[in-house]
Amino acid sequence: MDRLTKIGNVRAMSAKEVDTSRLGIGFEKLDRAVFDPEKAYEPLAKIGVKYVRIQSGWQRTERIKGIYDFAWLDAIVDRLRADGMIPWMNIVYGNEIYDERAAEAYGAVGCPPLFSDEAFNAWIAYVRALVVHFRGRVRDYEIWNEPDGRGTWKCGANPVDYARLAIPTAKAIHESDPDARALIGAMCRANMVFFAGLAEEGAFDICDALTYHCYTPSDKVMADSIRSMRALCDYYKPGMPVIQGESGTQSRSGGNGALKQGVWSERRQAKYMARHLIIDLLGGAEFASYFSCMDMIEALNGKNGDKASWLDYGYFGVLGAEFDENGFSIGDYKPKMSYRTLQVLASALSGEWKVQDLPIMPRPDVSKRIFGTDVNDFETLGGGFLRPDGSRAYVYWHASDLMTSEYEATVTLHAAGVPGEVKLVDMLDGSIYSLPESIAEPHGDGRWIFHNLPIKDYPMMLTFGNFLRE
Repeated sequence: MDRLTKIGNVRAMSAKEVDTSRLGIGFEKLDRAVFDPEKAYEPLAKIGVKYVRIQSGWQRTERIKGIYDFAWLDAIVDRLRADGMIPWMNIVYGNEIYDERAAEAYGAVGCPPLFSDEAFNAWIAYVRALVVHFRGRVRDYEIWNEPDGRGTWKCGANPVDYARLAIPTAKAIHESDPDARALIGAMCRANMVFFAGLAEEGAFDICDALTYHCYTPSDKVMADSIRSMRALCDYYKPGMPVIQGESGTQSRSGGNGALKQGVWSERRQAKYMARHLIIDLLGGAEFASYFSCMDMIEALNGKNGDKASWLDYGYFGVLGAEFDENGFSIGDYKPKMSYRTLQVLASALSGEWKVQDLPIMPRPDVSKRIFGTDVNDFETLGGGFLRPDGSRAYVYWHASDLMTSEYEATVTLHAAGVPGEVKLVDMLDGSIYSLPESIAEPHGDGRWIFHNLPIKDYPMMLTFGNFLRE
């Protein structure tokens, strides 16, 4: 980057300053009260994302049959809305007052109410009460969490049983609030066979959007997931939105949960975030959610009476925490490197835009910077965005293995049809650079040759015109 001139930094925008966004973050597990939301609200609002995924907590809300105490959830929803964010709700889990299985599981995780008429009817009554209570404050309701997972569906995951729960629940959501949306899926992965089985059961007919999760170090798997989900919807219900509801990784090794085996660091976590959220957006996700705001216990396989079974710490948060003897997240909730990266993504990609193929392509040339040749086009991932005012942006990166390398080289890009002042943005830390003519060679009418641009193993963004909302 030494050939470039730094001219500023991407300005962090609060959620209130952002009118529209397609980025979100997870604020899950408050149904089990595993962290203090009061300490997280302020830094959360300063990230600049709009969508915040929360969990409804049937068991925490209905502790006496037929009596619902929404006060704890009201406080969360109202604070998020007051801070300019859009809460969307994942309806979970079981309830020990109706199901002995749920009484055994920590937080009633993974215990769907399918084993007695009383439990099922109580679930539907709870859903109706929930949606009526939050009418006008919450639009999107996601039915269950990871019903294809062993820990989150402890009675043998299959699409038929999930459809038995999802279809009546979706009907209850729509009947309780005609403006609400019923979201189904929330799968651990883009499981085509499971999703197709769900569609064949008729669940797609009544739902309004499909959600999925993806935890992978591979850019290709991430891109294939959103592409396959879009194709699945096009086959069974053309036009139905796809939402990426959970994706993230850890900031250190020694944790629990997805991708726990990896030699993760704060830097690798931030790179993962930047690469994968941009892949989601380029792939057409209605919005994409990073998991998660907080370091917290995983507790998907915890058993009541066995505290050691839920003291399994996950380090997915953009805010770091320490833990007390009960697994509660304590201490100062400190921003990690990924916190700034998410601020950069949220600010740079705030407002209205659409995914747009741009006439920009890599053309390898001699690169004295690396005593060799630029990277090849097949080694470069990228895509374009177009705003209503005609300003454009092109993101690109080298899809090298995050776990085994720290990559930096050069790439030469030939471009046309991209008028306006050019800037280069480092999407990891938000540094903004101007480009000298020795790098950005103008050819008039929005035509450029960008010689030996820096390329790294995380996204850089070329902006044309007033794409950045500075």
